[in-house]
Amino acid sequence: MSTTTPAQRRSPLGSKDRVKTAVAAAVGTSVENYDFVAFGTASALYFGAVFFPESDPLVGTLLAFATLAVGFVMRPLGGAVGGYLADRFGRKPVLVGAMIVMGGATVLIGVLPTYAQIGATAPILLVIIRMIQGLAFGAEWGGAITMAYEHAPWHRRGMFAAIPQSGNPLGIALASGMFALSANLEGDWKWRTPFLLSAVLVVVALFVRSRLSESPEFQEAVATGKTEKNPFLATLRNDWRGILRVIALRVVESFAYYSTATYLLNYISERDPELRSTALGAITAASITAIVVTFVAGSLTDRVGRRPIYIGGCIAAILFAFPMYLMANTGSPVLVVLVFVIGIGVIHAALTGTQGSLLTEQFRTATRTSGASLGYQLAAALGGFAPLIAAALVGSFGWPGASVLYLGAALIGLVGILVTKETWPRAERERVNALVEAERRR
Repeated sequence: MSTTTPAQRRSPLGSKDRVKTAVAAAVGTSVENYDFVAFGTASALYFGAVFFPESDPLVGTLLAFATLAVGFVMRPLGGAVGGYLADRFGRKPVLVGAMIVMGGATVLIGVLPTYAQIGATAPILLVIIRMIQGLAFGAEWGGAITMAYEHAPWHRRGMFAAIPQSGNPLGIALASGMFALSANLEGDWKWRTPFLLSAVLVVVALFVRSRLSESPEFQEAVATGKTEKNPFLATLRNDWRGILRVIALRVVESFAYYSTATYLLNYISERDPELRSTALGAITAASITAIVVTFVAGSLTDRVGRRPIYIGGCIAAILFAFPMYLMANTGSPVLVVLVFVIGIGVIHAALTGTQGSLLTEQFRTATRTSGASLGYQLAAALGGFAPLIAAALVGSFGWPGASVLYLGAALIGLVGILVTKETWPRAERERVNALVEAERRR
């Protein structure tokens, strides 16, 4: 039960645990993304041959990407369940539970027998574990972002919500770096090692998250009777427009990442196998760049609003759709590195840095995690099919097919942000800044 009373009002300066909460959320999201992205990388590089060896190379790749996509299909269900629990019982328990499930599933992949060892049972088990991963990952994001946002100073919510978003590229960098290092190992250890080592990251993240305090906004909602008995149904009934906006805004970011980090990696590796290590290293470098860009983008939204940054990211994606493959097709290591740095480190990061606050602000406290999670994960389910669709389009139309897919997602995102009202307008910024200044003088 909450201990919040009218005398314990929320401060415009945020809670005393604001920094610890944001960092803990970022540690968790980095581990979750490490686990989820490790599967995508392994699908692009190894799983086609390891789990679907009787297929021809193209079919094997398609089947591996289809298994990857299964996890994305499960993410909306995970988002719905995690959002319901977080809005009904609290944000913290969901964060800890999602981490345990995700970590366990990832370690199981590391010890999974291959097709050569147990036949068709191997890919079946892989799909089941991938489904569990999708459920856990779907439950994770909304709780992490909401916790950071609700603990944050009111005038710095864009920056604080971007901190757990920065955990996304950190996890991607760790996963990509680990696969780059394990590429020198023998046999199956090339892909097993990154999954097994995730156990260390999970233990650290669980320790950090277990020490967090509950969201002050959620505690206040409980104390004042402003929670929903069934936040999931309340969201569908009252906030369905917000869910649609989140889906449109998220599609561009999801497609931008998986079209680049997963499909383009596979495309370059098959076109020029000698560039595989370069591409993996480029994703690592791009992800490190993205950590900084994500944080900067979130901070900028506190100064100029959420919409300008997101509009800029969508326009950049539109302009980059065809040059990305023209650069990759040159076979130049420098241009291969540059294409990943631009695609992931700049464009994708600008979008994710803005999303933490922009998507959260589409909903009120009582349904915030449910609404943001459901919209976010529904779009992710679509984005998870990006590598599969891109591979099929390239098989039929050549590389321009993948560029058109990327362009289409970017256009959807641009339309989405153009029809979305600014959630942090100048008048509100000035009002909140005055409250913050008054609080500092107390």
